[in-house]
Amino acid sequence: METVLSGLATGFAVALTPLNILLVLIGCFSGTLIGALPGIGPINGVAILLPIAYGLGLPPESALILLAGIYYGAEYGGRISSILLNVPGDAGAVMTTLDGHPMALKGEAGRALSLSAVASFVGGTLAVIGLSLFGPLLAKFAVTFSPADYVALMVFAFASLASLVGRNGIKTLLGAVIGLMLATMGIDANTGVPRYTFGIPDLLAGIDFLVVVIGLFGMAELLHLVEQQVSGRLKTLPVDRSFLRRADLLRTRWTILRCSVIGFFIGILPGTGASVASAVAYGTEKRLAGKSGDSFGTGDMRGLAAPEAANNAAAGGALVPMLTLGIPGSGTTAILLGALLMFNVQPGPLMFTQRPEIAWGLIASMYLGNVALLIINLPLVGLFARMLTLPQHYLTPLIAMLAFVGVYSIVGNPFDLYLIILLGIFGWVLRKLDFSLAPVILGFVLGSLFENNLRRALSISAGDWGILIEDWKSIALYGLAVLVVILPAWAGRRSARAAADAVED
Repeated sequence: METVLSGLATGFAVALTPLNILLVLIGCFSGTLIGALPGIGPINGVAILLPIAYGLGLPPESALILLAGIYYGAEYGGRISSILLNVPGDAGAVMTTLDGHPMALKGEAGRALSLSAVASFVGGTLAVIGLSLFGPLLAKFAVTFSPADYVALMVFAFASLASLVGRNGIKTLLGAVIGLMLATMGIDANTGVPRYTFGIPDLLAGIDFLVVVIGLFGMAELLHLVEQQVSGRLKTLPVDRSFLRRADLLRTRWTILRCSVIGFFIGILPGTGASVASAVAYGTEKRLAGKSGDSFGTGDMRGLAAPEAANNAAAGGALVPMLTLGIPGSGTTAILLGALLMFNVQPGPLMFTQRPEIAWGLIASMYLGNVALLIINLPLVGLFARMLTLPQHYLTPLIAMLAFVGVYSIVGNPFDLYLIILLGIFGWVLRKLDFSLAPVILGFVLGSLFENNLRRALSISAGDWGILIEDWKSIALYGLAVLVVILPAWAGRRSARAAADAVED
């Protein structure tokens, strides 16, 4: 504890210099604006601004503080488009659309945005505390996860999908299967065999996540608005002066705390990220809610608070293996790792003793950054919510412009513009058939992780499937997956039996 306190004292001495305070504020504000653009997300935002941070000639600790501010600023900014436009800013924001956008449709956009800010603040702050106190210890445990353990983790995540969203478990699982099929498109990395490319060269590299999320969410939402406009059923979205109340915080306090812990522990596992954390946290809260969990997906505050706390905690957790072991925990931390190497700084355990101003300065700046995000974004909640007062015939081309510009600026392939239109039509059809699009996106994101780790595990064992159940962590995760599937059915049958007994009495 004494080492931690002395390290934090060193860190705050670095972070509280006027230059670094300014960089934290600039990073958080610009990150929020970048994250609010659908599909850009923190990984692209940090990648785009990395050359600028390097070119400014800043000291390594200051450049990293700026990039980290952009990182968790973009994590929050992605929730703005998720709540207001039903278009997730990144993979971690997919779950936010489930209850965030229904709240906006009910005229509670300000309430949803302010709850998102508070949940993100708590999740991010608890993650930084965990990073300060237990970082090296947790990182050593995280690297003990083998490819077989990751396969078990993905099985647990897929098992969670069955009761994750919607009232029809079959459609939820079908959506996840569709996502898995999309994830397998392209050349098989092991065999070199093209899969589901239909002879189209542009599909050999697979489909980019940005294209899938913008197509299935952004373009599908645009087609939905056009359909309503043509049919005359288009209504102006209600916007009131709603804001977070004390009763809302009391109702969601345990949800925020639980999901912050879940998100942090999942975040420290290299390669998982906020998408897995938010999905597991949402599913966990829905089950813990019992019968009241039926309101999840219709604008329940707990359904919004759960993924928001989890994904921001996961963002902080992903820094644990990067700083303590030099292993990136997510795509964005891989870019931050590259930034450190650009400045000839080698991350790892020795960095805390050899370059404490960088390691502890970054950690201290995250405390400041979470407070800065809250101060910056809460006053802007009303301004963001007023975006919904735009006439829908202006909102429709705005969504289209953001979709096309966002995809082309990152991917740079004209073929992908046609692909998002095709995926948009497909997403619109799925919505008409009462499918939730969240399982499709999660199936796509988790599918690649599942396949890659399954291939690695079988390569290690020379094709012996027994490797998947050799470790106690794998067995524990498989057990949890079975419980996730069985317990809801058992609880439903028990409550039905109790209701029947009550009627007889």
